[in-house]
Amino acid sequence: MSAPGNLFVISAPSGTGKTSLVKTLVETLPNLTVSISHTTRPQRPAEIDGLNYYFISDIEFNDMIQRHEFLEHAVVFHYYYGTSQKWVEQTLAEGNDVILEIDWQGARQIQQLFPHCISIFILPPSLSDLENRLKKRNQDKADIITERLCDAEETVLHIHEFKYVVVNDDFEKAADELRVIIKASRLLEKKQTLKYAALLKDLRGKDTRINASDSNA
Repeated sequence: MSAPGNLFVISAPSGTGKTSLVKTLVETLPNLTVSISHTTRPQRPAEIDGLNYYFISDIEFNDMIQRHEFLEHAVVFHYYYGTSQKWVEQTLAEGNDVILEIDWQGARQIQQLFPHCISIFILPPSLSDLENRLKKRNQDKADIITERLCDAEETVLHIHEFKYVVVNDDFEKAADELRVIIKASRLLEKKQTLKYAALLKDLRGKDTRINASDSNA
């Protein structure tokens, strides 16, 4: 009997490097995939619909809300983001681990629905470093960068709602720490007892036979 996959929730202030870290995890670990969110945010030049996000209209998003198609949804920087319930549940049932790369609002919703999910919060090394990263990626105007920095201060107030914390000061070190969390989570007792059910049944059977033999001695 195969165990269902683990659900990982990863959140961070905008510009922390969350997306790059998640990409590295998916590329270097087997049976791990990232959920592609639906969003009403405009598509950026380098982004691909269906790969980075599913870009949909406000009307389409609201229709999906009415049909209860989202596990979670939230407004982030004036645009809607949501996670497909059907895709996540099917992928987990197939035994694959899933990463949800979402903000703290969505993470809170997911933790209520999936109390055993593994939640991870990623921190930048400093506020000034975060500001430099936001400027270097050249995606936002100055007023939007200021808004993102203010939001970062609000976001870190929710760090206590997560099980693990990783600081993205050194990218490779942060990626390694995330891999450790994922690998350790795959060894949880609940997953291992399902994976090795036949072995455990055999071992328990031997214990029973040994005890019975001892009692007849």
